Amino acid sequence: MGVLSGKTALVTGGSRGIGRAAALALGKAGAQVLVHYGRAAKEAEAVVAELRLAGGRADVVSADLAAPDGPHKLAEQVRGIVGERLDILVANAGISRPATIEATTVADFDELFAVNVRAPFFLVQQLLPILAEGSSIVFLSSLAAHAAVGALSAYSATKGAIDTLVKHFASALGPRGIRVNAVAPGIVQTDMSEFAKTSSGRDYALGIQALKRVAQPDDIGGAVAFLASADARWITGDTLRVDGGSKL
Repeated sequence: MGVLSGKTALVTGGSRGIGRAAALALGKAGAQVLVHYGRAAKEAEAVVAELRLAGGRADVVSADLAAPDGPHKLAEQVRGIVGERLDILVANAGISRPATIEATTVADFDELFAVNVRAPFFLVQQLLPILAEGSSIVFLSSLAAHAAVGALSAYSATKGAIDTLVKHFASALGPRGIRVNAVAPGIVQTDMSEFAKTSSGRDYALGIQALKRVAQPDDIGGAVAFLASADARWITGDTLRVDGGSKL
């Protein structure tokens, strides 16, 4: 029996990258996992198939989290599958728009905040009725929230907002027995960090890290599963850096 057996979990943006790794880690620990996607349907189905092949329970859910009503629609789908109890919410879905201050557009800025901040805020709001005592919410922050990394000022502001929400949500939901934390990865080799796959990107990553290799999504997925588990039962309101010792 896994440490999360009998638990239900939703992972937004669970079709690829860190979201996929988190979904697989939660499933391996025994949780029933709902894998959300926005556009990558085939990839999400593949994650669900992998979880089921390993003997787990998993389903696909879909919603456009850039839309104002996206979180509301997603929450409705979740309730239709798990009923009145959700134990784990991993708010992983996010976008990045690397650009200098001069090149950042209003449209890009608004979309970053819509997906990275507004969506997780209202998803928590909509799922609160089914988040039971002992539930765990895990947000995705970033190294960029507390260190200057590339041309990511607008994106970094969204992750700074997430770190702030973690503290406010943890304080507000603590009396209900709901824990709220975040993981803050550094440079991870995912579709969002294509430059990490180049030789110059790899050299940059290794240059700012204490541990000298480029992180893989699995390095982050395990930390998410830890925060979702009873092993982290006395941790709330915290942002856990999972970045190989970046920018020390």
